[in-house]
Amino acid sequence: MEAFTTEEYCFKCMCSIFCCGCLDRDKDNDIIVIVIVGDLHNHQQLVNAIKQVDIVISAVGGDLVAHQVKIIAAIKEAGNIKRFLPSEFGVDMDRVHAIEPAASLCRTKVEIRRAIEAEGIPYTYLVSNGFAGYLNYILNNFGDSSSASPPKDKIVILGDANPKGVRKELEEDIAAYTIKAADDLRTLNKSVYVTPPTNTLSYNETVSLWEKKIGKTVEKIYVPGDEVLKKIQEASMPLKLLLSLAYTFFVKGEIANFEIKASFGMEATELYPDVKYTTLDEYLSQFVSN
Repeated sequence: MEAFTTEEYCFKCMCSIFCCGCLDRDKDNDIIVIVIVGDLHNHQQLVNAIKQVDIVISAVGGDLVAHQVKIIAAIKEAGNIKRFLPSEFGVDMDRVHAIEPAASLCRTKVEIRRAIEAEGIPYTYLVSNGFAGYLNYILNNFGDSSSASPPKDKIVILGDANPKGVRKELEEDIAAYTIKAADDLRTLNKSVYVTPPTNTLSYNETVSLWEKKIGKTVEKIYVPGDEVLKKIQEASMPLKLLLSLAYTFFVKGEIANFEIKASFGMEATELYPDVKYTTLDEYLSQFVSN
C-alpha cells in the first residue's frame, strides 16, 4: 500500500492536522482509499499510520515543509517503508541558486533531503518545476492574478524572457508520474524530473503561443532584472516570495542551468511514455473563450 500526507489548518486551535490516505484493493481488485486523520505533531499517530503502508508520499506545504523531520523520525521508527517521497513538486533545490525569500524555502527543502539521506531512508525526489495552476499568475505578474484567464491585452514580462523558465505541468499529470515513480526500482534514491519537451518554453515562447491561441498580438512590457529586484524589496508577502521565485526562474534561468545525468536523476516522460500528459498548448485552449 501507499500513503500520502497533506495538511489542513485549524485556525481556531492553531494546530496542524495530517490526512493519510492508504491505497489498497478490495476483494474485487478495485482500488480503495483508507483515510486516517491525525496530528502531524503526534509521533505515535504518525508511526501507527506509517506501519500500515509501504510508501509515503508527503504533500505538506508552507511552514510545514520543515516539519517533515517528524515524518522522517516516524519512518525511521516504523522501519517498514520502502520509499519516501518528501514534499518537493517544485524545482531541484540542490541545483537552483535562488534569492530571498525563495532561498529560505529552498534551504529548508535541501535540509529535508539531507535528513532523509542521513537516516538511510529510501527516497525519490519528484521535481515537477511548477503546477499549471500557477501559469495564470506568471502571465499576470503585476496584474489581476485571480483573473479567469491570462491577459489578452497587456502582459508584463520579467527580464528578457529568453531563458527556458516556463515548465508547467497539469496537476493530474504530476500525480500520475508521482505514483509511477514511487514504486519503480529505477527511481530509487534518484530525482525524477517532469520536463516534457513541449512544455519547456521560454517566457517569450509562452506568450507567443498564447497570442496564436487568441488570434491577436498583446502589448508586452519588459521589466529589467534590476527593476524586478527593487520590486521584490518593496513587496510584502506573499508577492515578495512569488516575485523572488519568478526572478530566479525567468530572469536568471535557474531551472534550465544543468543537464539531467543518470548519476542523480532521470526524466519522467522518457521513463513513462505511456502517460499521456497535457501539453501547454492544450492547457491554454480552455482560456480562449473566457
